[in-house]
Amino acid sequence: MDNQKFISSEAWQNQYALILGGSSGLGLASAKKLAENGMNICIVHRDRKSNLPNFEKEIKLMESFGVTVKTFNKDALKENVIEEIISALPKNSVKILLHSIAKGSLKSMSGTSEILKIQDLEITIHAMGTSWYQWTAALIENEIFSENARNLAFTSEGNNRVWPGYAAVSAAKSALEALMRNMSIEFASKGINTNCIQAGTTETAAFRAIPGSDDLAKMALNRNPFNRLTTPQDVANAVYLLCRPEADWINGTILKVDGGESNC
Repeated sequence: MDNQKFISSEAWQNQYALILGGSSGLGLASAKKLAENGMNICIVHRDRKSNLPNFEKEIKLMESFGVTVKTFNKDALKENVIEEIISALPKNSVKILLHSIAKGSLKSMSGTSEILKIQDLEITIHAMGTSWYQWTAALIENEIFSENARNLAFTSEGNNRVWPGYAAVSAAKSALEALMRNMSIEFASKGINTNCIQAGTTETAAFRAIPGSDDLAKMALNRNPFNRLTTPQDVANAVYLLCRPEADWINGTILKVDGGESNC
């Protein structure tokens, strides 16, 4: 183990990363990066039985780093689940709450197929937006956050660009970012840094579910100055960096992790 990992392991002893939606994609990559560097992991996810064998392999890999890994295959949007997870975590133990829930409607606002309804918007905005605040408030109320905690969520360039079928998710990401700005101010006195990461185009399961995702990936590849797409590991590295003491003064910002893609 190199010196950097040794320092992280010592600093994060008995602390947890609580990851909402961490069984795949950006959430899982972040969990593995933090586990490798000595942080305990608690993942709340929603998966079918057919997906669990692969996830269980990832759990064993994380445990091989000598950390505790708790997993809950439950609906993170239910009040009783929030209460259950909180009761399973020691007070002052969560170093980072990472919101990585990718549950939402990808229906179009027009066309011949089923169109976007107000109920679709409400479900998506809560799942991918306001549920972040719901979890944050619950952790604060029950004194679960550790000292110098991190509160982090994933947004996307779709917050201000128009993609067919992305209206509900775009609205959710806009709500997410508005919450981030306000939480960064109101929770600073509690020693909590609140930020968003705007990942570049990353070929995760959630991305592939977007209508026309193949075309979006091609366009992103052409736009990116490094001529490649963002990887889950790129994003996980940024999550890790934001947990470091050197990131104590980063608060209330949207950190772009896209190689410059969104500037082109």
